[in-house]
Amino acid sequence: MTAATYQYVDLPDASVVTTRALLTARENIHDTVAARAMMCIHGGAGFGKTLAVNTCLHALEPGEDVRKITFRARPTARAVRYELFTALDLAGEPPRHPSEFDRLLKTALAERPRTFLVDEAQWLNGEAFEYFRYLWDEPSTQLAIIFVGGAGCHTVLRREPMLSSRVFIWQQFTRLTPDEVLEVIPLFHPVWADADPDDITFADSHAAHGNFRAWAQLTAHTRTALARTGRSRVDQELLRWAFSRLA
Repeated sequence: MTAATYQYVDLPDASVVTTRALLTARENIHDTVAARAMMCIHGGAGFGKTLAVNTCLHALEPGEDVRKITFRARPTARAVRYELFTALDLAGEPPRHPSEFDRLLKTALAERPRTFLVDEAQWLNGEAFEYFRYLWDEPSTQLAIIFVGGAGCHTVLRREPMLSSRVFIWQQFTRLTPDEVLEVIPLFHPVWADADPDDITFADSHAAHGNFRAWAQLTAHTRTALARTGRSRVDQELLRWAFSRLA
């Protein structure tokens, strides 16, 4: 599957590769949506969480109503209400009073099954997580919620027993192992397709460290180096030049 707009950098010819984490996420998301449940996908920056989740959600049954919400700062319950109002494309002006706002959102969420992707969920605090639980607990709503975030997401969720006990599936994304790097990186981009496995291992141990975002950045610089030198294949001298841009 080709990544038309790659998540990390503008990287022509990059492909979404089917890692073990992506396959697991696909199964977990399918089961979570089918159960109208909640799940948490967490892990370090650049490990491929958001890209994997977007890929898996795109592959859901046609007609599945998926709404994405992204937070960039710690929101209050009031801010969450406004984000949901926007995500649901509700008409008119947002209600001023919380109780009226809550009724409006619950009515909208009862209309049909919906799936929320809550990205950058490490920014959520207990109050914001609790508001999602409040909506999910409403018997009339038909919600599936997928929280995606860094380690802070997992930590805050675990501190909220009322919500944590309702999380259906937890999945942690980790770095690619050295064996996974040799398996998936040649499929990730043509730059690496005919590279010597020792050079791929060299690149991973010195710069990428099993991090997909770092691999994307390294690949972009490696493409530039190949174009400027006229070389047809990656070698360690060329890789060292690419490393110098990442230091």
